[in-house]
Amino acid sequence: MTSTLERLDVDAATGVVAEEPWRTIVWDDPVNLMTYVTYVFRTYFGYSREKAERLMLKVHNEGRAVVATGNREAMERHVEAMHGFGLQATVSRADG
Repeated sequence: MTSTLERLDVDAATGVVAEEPWRTIVWDDPVNLMTYVTYVFRTYFGYSREKAERLMLKVHNEGRAVVATGNREAMERHVEAMHGFGLQATVSRADG
């Protein structure tokens, strides 16, 4: 029996099983400096300075930002890495 988190969609036309997309969300916190968050996004994800700063500002101004999307296992690895850098992050299912 599979849980809701493990549910897969089946493409009826091809019979191919495709996992639903997941996302890594980084949350604002009162501890980390904006320059540090930008540094983490640049070094870990390899984002350009502009993209890293845009995501950092979204975290700062809106309280959170989706920093990556993909399969569940990859997003869980990203969250663990963000925790290793001292950032608050979670995994959630991306909404269609």
